Amino acid sequence: MITGSIVALVTPMHDDGSLDWAALERLLDMHISAGTAAIGVTGTTGESATLTVPEHCAVIRHCVEYVAGRLPVIAGTGANSTREAIELTTAAANAGADACLLVVPYYNRPTQAGIYAHFMAIADAVEIPQILYNVPARCAADLANDTAVALSRHPNIVGIKDATGNMERGRELIERVGDDFAVYSGDDPTARELMLAGGRGNVSVTANVVPKLMAELCDAAMAGDQAGAADIDARMAGLTAALFIEPNPIPVKWALARMGLIETGIRLPLLPLDAKLRAVVDDALAGVAL
Repeated sequence: MITGSIVALVTPMHDDGSLDWAALERLLDMHISAGTAAIGVTGTTGESATLTVPEHCAVIRHCVEYVAGRLPVIAGTGANSTREAIELTTAAANAGADACLLVVPYYNRPTQAGIYAHFMAIADAVEIPQILYNVPARCAADLANDTAVALSRHPNIVGIKDATGNMERGRELIERVGDDFAVYSGDDPTARELMLAGGRGNVSVTANVVPKLMAELCDAAMAGDQAGAADIDARMAGLTAALFIEPNPIPVKWALARMGLIETGIRLPLLPLDAKLRAVVDDALAGVAL
């Protein structure tokens, strides 16, 4: 089971929007050195919505080959088409990914029975560990705890990224699933609380910028060190807030560009961070000595 800090990695791009493979490798090296537990690629933060299918598969394959087993690679392969999700998940499995992250189907607004059937179809079709991803703020559909518990019984479905930020729901889910099913936070502001309640890690946007601190937070919280986890969390709080002043991944890509790690490239319909907000990110970076 993968536990700890799982970075929701950005997909670096040149200013013209083309993929920047050299910058991607720099980011992977940074996370390997900083104690990140796993690399999450081609998710929301990785701009999966605007990657072509060939690009999507190429990013997964490049990360797997470059990391070469030094860290697990979790590939985002969800879609609002079950057939497309199976296609992407199959490609990730063939590329050697360690697990896949599958978002609740968006825009279609399926029922709970439809969500269940969607995830079961993927789990039946592809032999790879699969992590569900519930983010109702983006999807307009919400994976209910009852449905998640039922899905957790499938041997290929091994965890869930809970990005609801709802601690009551998160605690209930942790209590209801078995020890071999991981509940991860997908919400940086509430991640510490969920891990102290038994969550197995955090799929983190903030980890892009401060991978070592996020790894330390996850270790402390999963060890039950409330005071230590609270101290680290407080050090990152201003940065975490700044990284969501515009829709993700706009601020985090701007922050990484300011750090000299990537160019400012981002794909329409997203634009680089509004000029009026850039000082907020700069101040947050200074607050964590970056």
